[in-house]
Amino acid sequence: MDMSRGQGSRDDVICVRQLTNRFGEQVVHDQLDLDVRRGEILGVVGGSGTGKSVLMRSIIGLQTPASGEVSVFGEPMIGREDTEAREVRRRWGVLFQGGALFSTLTVAENVQVPLREYFPQIDQELLDEIAAYKVAMTGLPAEAGPKYPSELSGGMKKRAGLARSLALDPELLFLDEPTAGLDPIGAAAFDDLIKSLKETLGLTVFLITHDLDTLHAICDRVAVLADKRVVAVGTIPELLALDHPWIQEYFNGPRGRVAEAAAERNANGDPLENIKRRNAALASAGGDTAPDAIG
Repeated sequence: MDMSRGQGSRDDVICVRQLTNRFGEQVVHDQLDLDVRRGEILGVVGGSGTGKSVLMRSIIGLQTPASGEVSVFGEPMIGREDTEAREVRRRWGVLFQGGALFSTLTVAENVQVPLREYFPQIDQELLDEIAAYKVAMTGLPAEAGPKYPSELSGGMKKRAGLARSLALDPELLFLDEPTAGLDPIGAAAFDDLIKSLKETLGLTVFLITHDLDTLHAICDRVAVLADKRVVAVGTIPELLALDHPWIQEYFNGPRGRVAEAAAERNANGDPLENIKRRNAALASAGGDTAPDAIG
């Protein structure tokens, strides 16, 4: 089982060492270590207050740690000027909780925001073409492009936020609770989308989630935050072999056993039959985007 690996390796897209975060007297992280390997989907889990989102914000530069080191693509990120880190940041995309869309911009205009920031010379016609492509890539219908966030369902807002996060063709994707608030079919469809995009685009994915189905379905490894640090990183079977009380309660509880059984059925079943069963479930609900129909 892979815990901290010293100075990291050339295959690590993200390397976090001795990270400490505190807010006043409250210490959230205490000398936390974590590596994220190139090409993997790493799930990040932990109880309430363990600082999952704070960890992500520390990596992408929205939170300044009290101490420690963070490198992305081999480049140090802490203490650098925005202009110095600009080229590294262009190589990642972020989907915040709820999508975090600009309410006064249409979906297409939201997707164009990072393009305008990094490539101000691109003309409007090309911006529109790129936005339409990214919208389609995330499974949204073309008519979603000119809609405002207030006209979309929660699930469609997440997909629109995902489209924006993919605007610059990133190598690394940060996702913060992407399936929170979605119904089971919508959540499963979003999981399938993330896995497909990861395989098609060669992405590395840092995924914060509490969804056990997501962890079993698409994550290559899982990092567990507890006791103010990452207490374990590994596959779910490797985590289940540990005697840490939170890990056992989380993964071996009733919901954990249900998610594990569902994952085993999908893994051991006929892939064609699994697809047929999924398609039938989606069709019974009106199709893949039915739960997320435009308002």
